Amino acid sequence: MICQMIYHNGNCLNTKRPYARSCKLCIESCPHQAISEYRELDTKQCTECGVCMAVCPSGGFVDHSIDKLHNYLSESERIVLNCPRAVPQGFEIPCLGILDRDSWMTLMLLAKEKTATIITGVCSDCEDRQACASSVEIFKQVHADWPDHPAVHIKVRPDQGLAEKPVLTEVSGRRIVTKKDSKLGWRQKSREKIEEWLPSMAADESYQIPKTRQWLLEAFEASAEEKIPFHALAVVADSCTSCGVCAAICPQEALQKREERNSDTGEEDQTKEEQITSMRLIFEPQKCVQCHRCVETCRSKALTFSFKPLSHRLITGKILVHEGCPKYCNQCGKRIFDKGELCLVCATSDPANRGFFSL
Repeated sequence: MICQMIYHNGNCLNTKRPYARSCKLCIESCPHQAISEYRELDTKQCTECGVCMAVCPSGGFVDHSIDKLHNYLSESERIVLNCPRAVPQGFEIPCLGILDRDSWMTLMLLAKEKTATIITGVCSDCEDRQACASSVEIFKQVHADWPDHPAVHIKVRPDQGLAEKPVLTEVSGRRIVTKKDSKLGWRQKSREKIEEWLPSMAADESYQIPKTRQWLLEAFEASAEEKIPFHALAVVADSCTSCGVCAAICPQEALQKREERNSDTGEEDQTKEEQITSMRLIFEPQKCVQCHRCVETCRSKALTFSFKPLSHRLITGKILVHEGCPKYCNQCGKRIFDKGELCLVCATSDPANRGFFSL
């Protein structure tokens, strides 16, 4: 049996950069326990609800029709999305569960120019109700952060098996007519069709910016003067020790450190590390997937995430979030990464200075 959810190993955060505590959001969020520790999908358990796609921050899991959905959103004169249990009136998505925060915000931005409607069945009777509930919670969070967003209409219209009329879909001025076949289930029809596309579908695809983030930036580009709530990184200047570890651990390269070195000191034994006179921390919001690894790694607790109203120029640009000088041990001159005045070796070798560190 063929599953429509695809795993792109090259997009997984665990593949991009090793980390002590690996990301397991897809495994932990799957309501049917269909994803193994090695990100293998059990086709007998998977219902293709899409929650793995919604929770994955970097596009590790995607639905096979993701590109077709993007084309429909950008080219249609009006947007109508329906789940398999709803009356077929537009583009059929596996479940509301595939929509993450960027997807919801993309729909809201597109709703400024054309109507956006989502039609669902009775979710309480669906085996994928947990995935749908998860997506609804994301929608509520976006609504709370952006209360004056353009309206996205959600309607409950379950398909009772009586709808036999053709469905008209307009794409680029063309009308595509599809007919509902009540004798064949949606998933079965999709599986039969996807067998023809299997070779290209199974190929691993890698991209730095997740596709739903790309959709958001594309839709937002038309509203250059508007600002949307974006989960952005901030630095507490008084706490930052300018160690640069956060930039080194970032799997998306959303954080970059730029160091200036002093090579005119005249000291032959001076190491490259000790020549650093200043360090700048540059943040690129469009690459950030809010995995929070930088926050977890920071020993001085100088990093934090918060929602900020950002324009398209700021989201796609580079922001200077911190500029400072590295700290060095007062005793041996080695670089230190804590708030104390001594490095770990010097502090532990002298009983009088052990108080600088605690377990």
